[in-house]
Amino acid sequence: MASSKTLTPINFFLFNCREPPCFPPTIIIMLSRANLIVTHLKQCCKIRDLELALGNMIKVAATQDCFLMNQFITACSSVGATEQAVSAAAQMENPNVFVYNAMLKGFVENRRPVEALECYVQLMRAQLSPTSYTFSSLVKACSFVGGDGGRVGESVHGQIWRHGLASSVFVCTTLMEFYFDLDRVGASVKVFDEMPERDVFAWTTMVSCLARAGDLSSARRLFDLMPGRNVATWNTLLDGYARLGDVVSAELLFNQMPAKDVISWTTMINCYSQNKKFREALGVFNEMTKNEIPPDEVTLASVISACAHLGALDLGKEIHYYVMQNGFDLDVYIGSSLIDMYAKCGSLERSLLVFYKLRDKNLFCWNSIIEGLAVHGYAEEALAMFSKMKRERIKPNGVTFISILSACAHSGLVEEGRKWFKSMTCDYHFPPQLEHYGCMVDLLSKAGLLEEALRLIRTMNLEPNAVIWGALLGGCKLHRNFEIAQIAVEELMVLEPGNSGHYALLVSLHTQVNRWSDAANIRWKMKELGVEKCSPGSSWIEVEKRVHQFAASDKSHHSSVDILSVLNQLDGQLKRAANRPPGLCLQ
Repeated sequence: MASSKTLTPINFFLFNCREPPCFPPTIIIMLSRANLIVTHLKQCCKIRDLELALGNMIKVAATQDCFLMNQFITACSSVGATEQAVSAAAQMENPNVFVYNAMLKGFVENRRPVEALECYVQLMRAQLSPTSYTFSSLVKACSFVGGDGGRVGESVHGQIWRHGLASSVFVCTTLMEFYFDLDRVGASVKVFDEMPERDVFAWTTMVSCLARAGDLSSARRLFDLMPGRNVATWNTLLDGYARLGDVVSAELLFNQMPAKDVISWTTMINCYSQNKKFREALGVFNEMTKNEIPPDEVTLASVISACAHLGALDLGKEIHYYVMQNGFDLDVYIGSSLIDMYAKCGSLERSLLVFYKLRDKNLFCWNSIIEGLAVHGYAEEALAMFSKMKRERIKPNGVTFISILSACAHSGLVEEGRKWFKSMTCDYHFPPQLEHYGCMVDLLSKAGLLEEALRLIRTMNLEPNAVIWGALLGGCKLHRNFEIAQIAVEELMVLEPGNSGHYALLVSLHTQVNRWSDAANIRWKMKELGVEKCSPGSSWIEVEKRVHQFAASDKSHHSSVDILSVLNQLDGQLKRAANRPPGLCLQ
C-alpha cells in the first residue's frame, strides 16, 4: 500500500477519504491533468521551459483556468519572463483577482512599477475587489516609481482606506516600510499607531525603522513595550546599535538575549569588527563555535576580515579549510575576504591562488587582489591586473583607483599616477575624493615634487585633511624642505593640535641638519601647548592560533619576563653579528 507521505496533494486527498468521492471520470482526468501541470511549472527554470509548458496548457484548454494561470504567471515571475506572463494573461476571458495579484507581484519583483499600476487599473475596470495582497504589491511598486513615488503611494494609501483594508496588519506593515524608505519616519509611526491590531512582524518592522533612522532611544522604548518579542526583534535592535557604533549597548543587549541565532552572533561579530575590536570579534566567534551554532557565509566573511586586520594567518587558514570541508561555495563574498586576508597577512601567493580559483569574480575580488599587489610593492603587476580587469569588462570604482594610485606611490611611478588620476576623472567620471588626493600627494612628495604636491592640495575642491598634510610633511622630511614643512605643520596644528607625531617629525627634520636650537624651540612649544607624546604603538602576533597584543614599554603580558629575556639574548646576538666580518652568520 502506498504511503500517504509520498502522495501529491490531490492524491493525498483521495487516499484519505473514508469513502472515495463519486467524481465523474472527466473530473478525475481534469484533476490529474491539473496536478501534472502544476508539477511541471514548478520544475521550469528557463523561459524556454515555460513556453513549452504554455503550449501544453493550450493543447488541453487550461489557459482559462484561473488557478493554473496563477501558477504559470508565478513561475514566469521567478525567472523574469514578464512578457510571457503578460501574453498568457491577455488570452484569459475572465481572470479573477488572484490572477491580477500574481501579475502585480511579478511586475514588482521585476521592478516594473508602471505596469503594476496599470494592472491595478485593469483590475478595477474588471469590477473586482482588491485584497490585502493586491495592495501590498501595489505599495511596493510605488517604491520603484522614482520622484513621484511619494505622491503615488499616498494615492494608493487612500485606495486602501476606500476598500476597507486600512486595518490589515499585512498592508499596514508594507506601508510602514514604504514611508520609511521615503525618509518619512513620522508617517511610518502614524500608520503603526493607527493599527487596531499588531502582530510580531509589525512591531519588529517599526523597531527596525526607528533603529535604522538612528532613533535608538525610541526604538528601545518600543522594544520594551512589545509583547512576545522573538529573536528577529532582538536582532533588529542589536543591528541598530551596531550601525551607530554603540558597542557597549550592543554588548549589553547581546548578553541579555534569551536565545540567539546565527544572525545574532554575526551581528555582534560585525559590530566589533566595524569598531576595530578585532580580538573581541574573534572571541565572539569562538563562543559561537562552543555553542555549536553553525556559521553562514556572512559570519565566515566577517571572521576572515577580522583575521586580516589582526594578521591571524593560522586562524584564517583554519577558517578557509572549514569553508572547503563544509560545502560552502567559494563565492565572491567569501572569496574576496580570503584574498584580502591572505594579502594583509603577507601570504600573497595564497591570495593569488584563491583569486584564480574563483569561477566568478566581481569588482570586490578584483579590488582586493589589486590592493594586495599594490601593498606588497608589486606596482607593475597591480597595473597589469587592472588592465586584465578592464578586458573582463568589469567597471572600476573609486576604491579601485585608490589601489592603483597607491601602487604608483609605493613604486614611485609618477607618470603612471598622473595618467590614472586624470583618467579617473575624464574617462570614468569619478570626482577625486580625499583618499585619491592623499595618494597623489604621497606620490609627488616622495618623488621630491613638493611644489607640485602643494599646488595640488591648494587646488583641491575638498578641504584637505591631516592625512594629506601629513603625507606632504613626510616628503619634506625625506627631501629636507623646511619651508613647505613649516606650511604643512601649521595646517596640522589646526587640524590635530594634540598630535605630537607631527611635531616630532619636524623636530627630526631639524636635527638631521644640526639645527638644534630650532628643534629645541619646537619642543618648548609642545610643552607650552600641553602636547604630550602619543600613546605607544601596538602590534599583534599570532602564536598557536592565539593573537597576542604588545605595546611599547608594556609589561602586562603574563609571559613578559620570558619574552624580555629572549629579546635581550637576540639583541646581544645581533650586536655581535654586526661586528663580524661579512659572510659569517649566526649558528
